Amino acid sequence: MVAVIINPVAGGARPGTARIRATQAAAILEQRGETAEVSITDRAGHARDLTRAAVARGARLVIAWGGDGTINEVASTLAFGDVPLGIIPAGSGNGLAAELGIDPRPEIAIANAVRATPSSMDMGEIGGRLFVNLSGIGLDAHVASQFNLPSNVGRGLAGYLRLGAWAFISYVPASYTITTAEVRRTVRAVLVVVANSVQYGNGAKVAPGARVDDGELDLVVVEERWRFATFCRAPRLFTGSLARAGGCSILRIREATIECSQPMVFHVDGEPFVGGTRLDARVHPRALRICVV
Repeated sequence: MVAVIINPVAGGARPGTARIRATQAAAILEQRGETAEVSITDRAGHARDLTRAAVARGARLVIAWGGDGTINEVASTLAFGDVPLGIIPAGSGNGLAAELGIDPRPEIAIANAVRATPSSMDMGEIGGRLFVNLSGIGLDAHVASQFNLPSNVGRGLAGYLRLGAWAFISYVPASYTITTAEVRRTVRAVLVVVANSVQYGNGAKVAPGARVDDGELDLVVVEERWRFATFCRAPRLFTGSLARAGGCSILRIREATIECSQPMVFHVDGEPFVGGTRLDARVHPRALRICVV
């Protein structure tokens, strides 16, 4: 049996889209001789429950149809187990799917996931929460927290861009003490990113050298010197040259500790959380099985 878990609001989908996708997924799987179990989430955390139930019923593959948040819920539940993950990208950014080369067309993504031989990829952990793509503290976490407020009605990429533009003007960076096996430093940073993969999505490459199967994470620190200089560095996200910008550093790590004088807002795969004044990050090599061609 192949389970498909659909987020009905991923990427700002219109009402009724989820049912159309559910019918489509079932038809594609049945055409390929697979028994399909298709579910639609109705709340935060529901994908975790649906994944656990699918595994308990003997699913050989669980496919997440949604954005990075939905993929995170499914992947975190499958982590350290034998059942692999498949992905149909439908979010605002689709960063992990882009790096894995997953076709955005559902019929091809499903067919490829079903026929693929499972491979292994790393997962990261920060503040006790697993992530598959990347996590962040600072400006990106601030935008994610604003995006997920119930009062935010602007979903999809346009909503992210609107909030990001305002945050870029108004956000006040904090100072962080970062400790790794190699260094201990205190910096005033606009971004502290712990990346398993390369990009946020939409081509924004914050960790251009990251790989999902190298047993390490990339720690990206973007210092705040003055706001105009930070603004000038932004285009480097889309050219893969962020590491060459002044005030930016990228370090390969297996674990790190980030400390701040105040509780930190952080995100895992775009989902925001409030942590304490210390966050521990680490890599889990080969923690997830995934079906990609």
